[in-house]
Amino acid sequence: MNLKLILSIAFFIQLSLQAFAQEKFTLSGTISDFNTNESLISVNIIIPELNTGTTTNEYGFYSITLPKGNYNVIISYLGYAETSETINLNENIIKNFSLIESVENLDEVIITENIERLNIRKPQMSVNALKASTIKEIPVVLGEPDVIKAITLLPGVTNAGEGSSGFNVRGGAADQNLILLDEATVFNSSHLFGFFSVFNPDAIKDLKLYKGGIPARYGGRVSSVLDIYQKEGNSKAFHANGGIGIVASRLLAEGPLKKDKGAFLFGGRSSYAHLFLPLFDLDNVAYFYDLNTKLNYKLNDNNNIYLSGYFGRDVFRISDSFDNTYGNTVLNFRWNHLFSDKLFSNMSLIYSDYYYGLNLNFVEFNWDSGIKNFNFKYDFKHYISNNFKLQYGLNSIYYKFNPGDIKPSTPTSGINPFKLTDKFAFENAIYIDAEHDLSEKLSVNYGLRLSSFLRLGQNELNIYENNQAVIFNEDFQIYEKADPIGTENFSKSDVMKSFLNLEPRLAIAYQLDKNTSVKASYNRMSQYLHLLSNTTSPTPLDVWTPSGSYVKPQLLDQFAIGYFKLLKENNYSLEIEGFYKTIKNRIDYIDGADLIANNAIEQIILNGKARAYGLELLLKKNEGKLKGWIAYTLSKSEQKTPGRTPTETGINNGNWYNTAYDKTHDLSLVGSFDLNEKWTLNGNFIFQTGQPATFPNGQYQYSGLTIPSYNNRNSDRLPNYHRIDIAANYTPKPNKNKGWQNYWTFSIYNLYNRYNAASISFDQNRNTGINEATKLSIFGIIPSVSYNFKF
Repeated sequence: MNLKLILSIAFFIQLSLQAFAQEKFTLSGTISDFNTNESLISVNIIIPELNTGTTTNEYGFYSITLPKGNYNVIISYLGYAETSETINLNENIIKNFSLIESVENLDEVIITENIERLNIRKPQMSVNALKASTIKEIPVVLGEPDVIKAITLLPGVTNAGEGSSGFNVRGGAADQNLILLDEATVFNSSHLFGFFSVFNPDAIKDLKLYKGGIPARYGGRVSSVLDIYQKEGNSKAFHANGGIGIVASRLLAEGPLKKDKGAFLFGGRSSYAHLFLPLFDLDNVAYFYDLNTKLNYKLNDNNNIYLSGYFGRDVFRISDSFDNTYGNTVLNFRWNHLFSDKLFSNMSLIYSDYYYGLNLNFVEFNWDSGIKNFNFKYDFKHYISNNFKLQYGLNSIYYKFNPGDIKPSTPTSGINPFKLTDKFAFENAIYIDAEHDLSEKLSVNYGLRLSSFLRLGQNELNIYENNQAVIFNEDFQIYEKADPIGTENFSKSDVMKSFLNLEPRLAIAYQLDKNTSVKASYNRMSQYLHLLSNTTSPTPLDVWTPSGSYVKPQLLDQFAIGYFKLLKENNYSLEIEGFYKTIKNRIDYIDGADLIANNAIEQIILNGKARAYGLELLLKKNEGKLKGWIAYTLSKSEQKTPGRTPTETGINNGNWYNTAYDKTHDLSLVGSFDLNEKWTLNGNFIFQTGQPATFPNGQYQYSGLTIPSYNNRNSDRLPNYHRIDIAANYTPKPNKNKGWQNYWTFSIYNLYNRYNAASISFDQNRNTGINEATKLSIFGIIPSVSYNFKF
C-alpha cells in the first residue's frame, strides 16, 4: 500500500468523522457541593432518554457527547438530593451543577433504575468504595474511626490480627498494596504499630480499593491499590469539625482563601493516653500525631491548582533507654487544565518520605533509615465520544533508599559509625486506557502500561562466584551466605541493572438484563520495590529495597470473573467474584535470615513464586432503616521456592506452603439501624480462620542443649479469630443545621470478651521442666465514648 493511498484513506476517515460529529454536541462541566464548592467524585450524570450516562472524575469534571436534541439530565450522588434539568443540546454546552446535601437521610443511598443499570453496565470490577460517613459509623477499638480497619470488613481483605499494621488483599502481602493519598505514595499506613491508621477520616473525601481489573494508570504493586483523596476545603464559609475520644482527639478547619475561588483545609489528630502514664508511676511514652493540609485555587474556568500535604509521626519511648520515632511526609502540587470540553489534564509534582529513627541510649547509638521519592505525573482524560473515552499519561519516580545509618550517641560510646550502602533507582511508565461501549449490553475497558526500572549505581556492590549470593550446603542440607569474591563501585549516573515490562489490562461486562451482568478481567502488573520483613505483618523497622542484580521484580497475572445482580427493586445488590492469580519472583528467606543492619541482603533471600485463588461474595442492603452488608471470602494463598538445581531442597523441601496471611474463611457482617432521628445503632461480626504458624513437633538433645524441631513452614494455625463490636450514635438535636452541632458515639469493641490469639510461643517451664504453650492476646472487651462536633 503506497503513501498516496494511505493519505486518501485517512482523509476519507477524517471527513466521515467530521460529518458524524456535526450531528452531535458535548455537554460538560463540573459538579460540586452547594454549601462548600467542594468538587464531587463519581457523581452519576444520567440521560434517561438514551439509557446512558457518565460519572465525574477525581476533580469533579464530566463530559458527555450526545446527538442533537432535548434531554432530561439527572444528577445523583450518595448523600445528596437528586437534581434534574432539561437541556436543549443544539450546541456544545458547559453546565456546572451544585448538589445540596440530603439532611433527612444523610447516608442513605439514592437509587434510581437508570443509575443502577449504569453501574451494572460498567466493566470495572473488584472495586470497593467507602465514604467517610460509613467509616465513622463502624465500631473500632478505643473508639477512633479507622480507614484500614474499615476496609478489612470488605470481601477479599484481611489483616494479620489485632494490633498489627497493614492489610492483605486476595492473599497478597502487605507490601504489595499501593497506598495513595492525593496521588502520593504512603509507605507505612499505621500509627502505634498498627493500632490506628494514618488517615484522618475527617479529611477524607473519597476512597476506592482496587483488588483486580486494575486500570493501566496504576502500577508499581501487584496486589491492590488503595486510592484516597482528601477534601479540598470550603470556599464559601469557615467551618470546623472534630472529635474528642478516650485516647485521641482530632480537629479540622476549612474556609475560603477567596470566596468561590479558593479554599484551605487544615486538620490534625493526636493521641494523649501517655499523659496519664505518670499517674501510674510509668515513665514510658507512646503517642502519635498527624497533620493534613490542602489549598486549592481556581485561576480561571480552565485552570485550577492544588497544594496538599500530610505529616505524621509516632513516638515510642521506654524510660531513658529506648526512643523510637517514625512517620510519613508527603507533599503534592497539582495543576488541572482543561484543553477543551473533551480533554482534561492533571499534572502532579509529588514528594514522599518515610523516616524511621531509633535511639538506643543503653548501648549509646542512633539508627536512621528511610525511603524518599520524587514523582512527576502527567495524566489526560479524553472524552472522544459518549461510547469511547481514553485515559493516557506518564510518570517518572526517583528513589533514594537509606537502609540504615548507625552513629554513636555519646562521646564515650563504643559503637563505631556504620553506614549501610544507599541505593538509588528510577521507575518510569507510560500508559493508555480505553473505556469502550461496544453495544448496549457489551462494554470493555482495555489498556496497556509500559513500565521500566533503572537500578542506579552504588558503592561497593558485592560480586559472587557464579553470580550466586546464596549457596546450598549439601552436607547439612541448608542454605548459607556466600562469601563475596570482590566488589564493584559505580557512580550514581550509572545504570547497574534495568528492567522493562509490558502490563496489559482488560475488563469486560455483558449485561444479561437490566438488573444483571457478568464481568471478567485480566491484568498483569510489575512491582520493583520489596519490603524486607520476615514477620507476619510489617513493622516500622522493615526496610524497602529496589530490584537489581540479585532481586528480580515481582510479576503478577490475575484473572477474575464475576456475577452482579440487583434485587428487590434495587434495595439489595449481590456481587460474586472468583479470582486466580500467580506471582513470579516473590522474595523468600533462608532459615535463620537476619534482616537488621544487613548490608548484603542478597545473601539471605531467594526468588520464589506465589499463587492465590478464591471466591468472594458481597450482599448489600442499600435502603431502609436497616442498611449494611454481608461479606464472605473462601480463599487459598500459597508460596513456593523450589531448589535451583536438582540437588537443592529449596524452602520447605520445594513444596507449596501457606503464606502467613492465608485465611481459608473470612466472614464479616456489618449493619446500621436508624432507630429514630436521634439514635443510630451499628454493629459488626467478624470470623476468620486462624493465621498460619509454625509450631515445634518435638525436641532433641545436642551437647547438653535441648533443641526443638519444627513442622513444615506454616503448616499449623492459630485458633480461629472472631468477635462482635457494637456502637450507638446519639444526636441531641438532629434537625439543627447551623451553629454548633454535635453527636456522641458509644461503642464496645469485642463485646463477648474473646481473647483472640495474636501469637503462641513455646517454652520449657523452669520449675517443672514441662514444655508449655503460651497464648498472647492483645485486646479483650474495650468500651469507649467519643464526642463529635462541627460548627
